[in-house]
Amino acid sequence: MPLQKILFRPGVNRENTRYTTEGGWYECDKIRFRQGNPEKIGGWTLFSGNTFLGICRSLWNWVTLAGSNLVSLGTNLKFYIEQGGSYFDVTPIRRTASLSGPFTATTGSAIVTVADVAHGASVGDYVTYSGSGITGLGGAITATVLKNTFTVVTVLDADSYTIDVGVNATSSDTGHGGTVIAQYQVNTGPSYQVPISGWGAGPWGSGGWGVGSTTSTTMRLWNQYNFGEDLVYGPRGGGIYYWTASIGVSPVQVTISIASPGVITLPVGFSIRNGTALTLTSTGALPTGLTVGTVYFVVNSSGTTFELSATINGTPINTSGTQSGLQYVSQRGVDLSEAGDADTPVVQNNIVVSDASRFVLVLGTNDYGSTTLDPMLIRWSDQEDPYTWTPSATNQAGSIRLSHGSEIITSIQTRQEIVVFTDQAVYSLQYVGPPYVWTSQLMGDNISIMGPNAVSLASGIVYWMGKDKFYMYDGRVQTLNCDLRRYVFQDINQLQNEQVFASTNEGFNEVWWFYCSASSNTVDKYVVYNYIEKIWYYGTMARTAWLDSGLIDYPVAATYNYNLVNHEYGINSDETGTEAAISAYISSSEFDIGDGHNFGFVWRILPDLTFDNSTTDGSGNPAQVRMDLYGLTNSGSGVTSDAYANVQKGSTYYITEEFTGQVYTRYRGRQMIFKISSDQLNTTWQLGAPRIDIRPDGRR
Repeated sequence: MPLQKILFRPGVNRENTRYTTEGGWYECDKIRFRQGNPEKIGGWTLFSGNTFLGICRSLWNWVTLAGSNLVSLGTNLKFYIEQGGSYFDVTPIRRTASLSGPFTATTGSAIVTVADVAHGASVGDYVTYSGSGITGLGGAITATVLKNTFTVVTVLDADSYTIDVGVNATSSDTGHGGTVIAQYQVNTGPSYQVPISGWGAGPWGSGGWGVGSTTSTTMRLWNQYNFGEDLVYGPRGGGIYYWTASIGVSPVQVTISIASPGVITLPVGFSIRNGTALTLTSTGALPTGLTVGTVYFVVNSSGTTFELSATINGTPINTSGTQSGLQYVSQRGVDLSEAGDADTPVVQNNIVVSDASRFVLVLGTNDYGSTTLDPMLIRWSDQEDPYTWTPSATNQAGSIRLSHGSEIITSIQTRQEIVVFTDQAVYSLQYVGPPYVWTSQLMGDNISIMGPNAVSLASGIVYWMGKDKFYMYDGRVQTLNCDLRRYVFQDINQLQNEQVFASTNEGFNEVWWFYCSASSNTVDKYVVYNYIEKIWYYGTMARTAWLDSGLIDYPVAATYNYNLVNHEYGINSDETGTEAAISAYISSSEFDIGDGHNFGFVWRILPDLTFDNSTTDGSGNPAQVRMDLYGLTNSGSGVTSDAYANVQKGSTYYITEEFTGQVYTRYRGRQMIFKISSDQLNTTWQLGAPRIDIRPDGRR
């Protein structure tokens, strides 16, 4: 018989049985389709040799007016801005307290009890102690030991907690430590959702009577958006912070006067707002009154000069004595509720900045005169002014409350509108100018979204994952036809819905969703929609956040190794500093001769592969993939036998030409499954149109 092309439909389909989807692909991992042909995905390599603290859930990228290309990232423990491969800690300070003799030590223990009324700290929170008045305690625990950053070990009550100072006390000591300035970073949060079971958990009426259901606590997520070159950010359910790009992430050299109060002078071209949190460093010694590493707050800012206070809007610090060397400042974000007017929101579930009209909008926030979160309320600042929130006849600050749903989940900005998602509806938010300023229009009801990060924008169209299906919005809400719907939603951990995140890989016309499989509390799987070819495929991968290329050369993703990796870089896996092979495969649905009444006998295959950009592995072996044929006596039966061949292409270095060899199989089955796989260093491939020599071989 003549050779027959094996041409399977592009995309992977798991909506029906393997036999029903004959002529298509059924299983895969770490592949994509390019012009209808499957190929191994690109590799990844370390973005930087440095690491950060916590699990990253948010990535953002922008370029400042000075040309600095910055990536900001929020973890469950910290908030960083990356530049040049280094991660600068700009986690906001939520509270500063002046304490007198707060420490208690116990002989033979490094655990120190700290007394601070209404401290508001939780286990794992970061607190820094500073001040010239700090003294030692417990014999071996010196002032130098205490002038440091610690994590809260236990919370004893609302007014006390413990820390581990790393040095055992040689004597017991109570109520010592001198005069201490304690600065608390914003509370840390869970790295994943913690399931809660029993009565009262889950929606009303779920679960058996008296038994209840299962739900989960909220994990730490961050919102962030640019206001010009500056950054507006904050933890979901927390405050709003403003980071000024003009100071930058690297320390800026300043001069400090010896005066009452001391005046700090920035270089020409720099400016800073009142309330900005700063730390000081020195190549020599700071004046008396200021301490290296202590967080201070800007007051009385004027041009390039300002003063410092130990608290926001506090008393300026006097400087005395002498100083030496060079002095530098570096900044943290300012709390907008402290730096803005009296009506500045103190809590938010989502932040967005309108690109064209330049408003800061917070979605799910407190009403005027209240500090209680209204989950359906949207408020916005005055135009071009993130510090003015009190509505008046002379500005455009205002608010609007949505009606469909119980809480606003997230939003995403398109060219002409902000698309807002509640837990059961989709709204279009548009700027119309005074007197209404912003108006909302209901675009769809009875619509779900999996979580705050489950939405992405690609080529002007909004795509998102709902609780049981995928959607798109191009001016109207539509259900997205998905050939993997049943596969995904039967194998997703709904209790970890907030871990779901979406992003684009526009270099390949893809939208990716990462999620936790049914048996996992960490992200381990992904599903991809190619919006040009309108096909789906899936795989396994552990990632926690994703940032598409644009201002950066490659897509960047966060890993569970507390680092970032560049994707679509090379052909191997390197997220630990050591290259490893990427295991990739794709497997077909069952195919047969005619309607499957005859056995088929396959005696040779012409693979039709390209190994473009492959090289020999570390041992000099040529690029190689494996082709398998699995034979079945009948559809649904076990595999009777299998035939495979390793298809190779050798080269001294780059392998660029197409390869169509000839593989002899002598293989028999009524139905057959075709699979191509690779698990070798420095090997990549694309499948073309393989040909198969198959002939009828009887019915029994």
